[in-house]
Parts: sequence; structure tokens; C-alpha cells
Amino acid sequence: MTVFTVFFIIFLLTLLVITALAIVQTKNLFAAAMLSGIFSLLSAMVFFLLDAADVALTEAAVGAGISTVLFLGALALTAEHERAGTAGRLAALGVVTVIAALLVYATFDMPRLGDPNAPAQLHVAPWYLEKTPEYIDVPNVVTAVLASFRGYDTLGETFVVFTAGIGVLFLLGKAPVGQPKVSPAMTFAGKAGLRHYQIPRVVGRLLIPFILLFALYVQFHGDFSPGGGFQAGVIVAASVVLYALLEGEEQARLALPAGLLKLMIAAGPLLYGLTGVACMLLGGNFLDYSALAHDPVHGQHYGILIIEAGVGITVTGVLISIFHSFAARGAK
Repeated sequence: MTVFTVFFIIFLLTLLVITALAIVQTKNLFAAAMLSGIFSLLSAMVFFLLDAADVALTEAAVGAGISTVLFLGALALTAEHERAGTAGRLAALGVVTVIAALLVYATFDMPRLGDPNAPAQLHVAPWYLEKTPEYIDVPNVVTAVLASFRGYDTLGETFVVFTAGIGVLFLLGKAPVGQPKVSPAMTFAGKAGLRHYQIPRVVGRLLIPFILLFALYVQFHGDFSPGGGFQAGVIVAASVVLYALLEGEEQARLALPAGLLKLMIAAGPLLYGLTGVACMLLGGNFLDYSALAHDPVHGQHYGILIIEAGVGITVTGVLISIFHSFAARGAK
């Protein structure tokens, strides 16, 4: 890491602190939502400079992309400005201060950045770097670790996404009686979407195919470069949200009906679990993809491809369903 890179990271970290303080201080919830997106984008840049490209892509897609849209959708359900302070603010500030101090104290025991003698560099990382070409033969070791070596963890994360989606749909899935199906947040000058604004509509429609193409690249090229099902699912969801903003939410619902979205939400855990069962039926252990083909390496490739597709489908279904749930509720 060069000196310039170190100074640039310090500069970005300083901006992160300033942005965080601005989020805390501002009373305008719209400004807070936009600042949160900027915070995520700065975080993604820091991760990228630290060679964590997969994490950077995820943070940019989830934090700066879809989360900002969901925050803006949530603003339609609340007031424009934060409520006046309550008596518990000082207690909350004390709790946050104590937790922050504990976290800072805990970092004193952590190895310094890039320390070659850190435990992870001596035991875990060398084994993954040595065995990945032999067992899985993919250039992106991160994908090998997440999808194969730690397949149980990723299965659990897929169920977390599935459960979170079900929970949000349970809370927001049904609009109150008498409320219009299209939220005022999704209307512009009294009309759904941006159909009457030709320039954003034309530019947006031109961008959507390229966004989807990039999502497919991230989905199916994750073995060779940063990417995978989580990132691709978020990017696909972002393209659908853009379509809804341009053409109106009803058109987006016609393109991907609610029944299909529910099926997509369940598809990921189901596909993941069935892949594990198939491995067992073919003589291997649960999620031991080597049993899926005569050549164990080819079996690993098939298994990773299938479960990554399932993850991408579930993430897409969950995020689009959450967006529709927010958009279907009117402003208070």
C-alpha cells in the first residue's frame, strides 16, 4: 500500500466521521437518507482501497443503492422532520458513548493492518489460498470460501434474507383499508412515474438493459471477479425500482407479479437445500458439491453456480417486494 493510498484512506475516513455527525445532527429526514447513501458510498471506496472488492461492491449496491431508495420510500410513511427530543436522549447518548469506547478499546488487541504475523495470515488464509486451486479451481478465493468451504454460513445468510423479507412483508404487506394502491411518494405532478418527463424516461429506459446485463455479469462471473448472488440480486432489484420510478409502480407489478415475487423469495433457500440433499443422494455430504459430477472440481463449479443463482433470485424477490410494500402505503 503506497503512502498516497494511506493518506487517501485517512481522508475518506475523515469524511465518514463528518458525514456520520451530519446524519446525527440533521433534523430533515430526507437529508439524513441522502447522507446515509453518501456514507455507504464512502465506505465502499474505503473497502475497495483495502482490496476488499467484493465487500465494496456489496456496500455500494446495498448501502448506497437500494437502501437509499427504501429509506426514501419509508419517508412517505412518516413526517419530513425528526420529532423533538425526548427525556431519554441523554441516556441513549451515554449508552452509545460507552459502547463506542468499548469498541475502540477492543481494537487495541487487533493486529495492525496487513500484519503478516496476524493469526488469520498464519493459519486460515494460507490454507484457503493453497487448497482452492486444488479443490475448486476458481480464481476468486472469496467465492470459493463463501459458496463452498463455508457453504453452511451462506445457507444461513440466505435464510436470514428470506426471514427478513417475510417479516417486512408481514408488517407492511397490506395497505390500510381505504388507502390508494399507489403511494403519493410514487407520483410526480399527480401522475404515476415519470412518464411525462421525456429526458429521464428515455435515459432511464436506455440504462435498464445495461444494468441488467451488468447484473448477469456479476452473477455468473463471480468465480473469476468480485460478485455473486447477493450483489447481482441487488442490482437486478435496482433496475426494477428504476423501471417503477419511470413507468409507475403498477407497470412494475405487471412485469413481476406478486405471486412470482413470492416464489422468488422462497426459491433461494429451497434451491440451496435441494442442492445439499442432491449431494447426499449422490454419495457425498450435505453441500459437498464434489458429488454432483464425476470430476469433483466440475461438481464444485455446478454447485456454486446453482446456489449463487438461488441467492440472487431470493435477494431480488425480497428487495422488490419490500419496495412494493413501502410504495403501496400512503403518506401520513
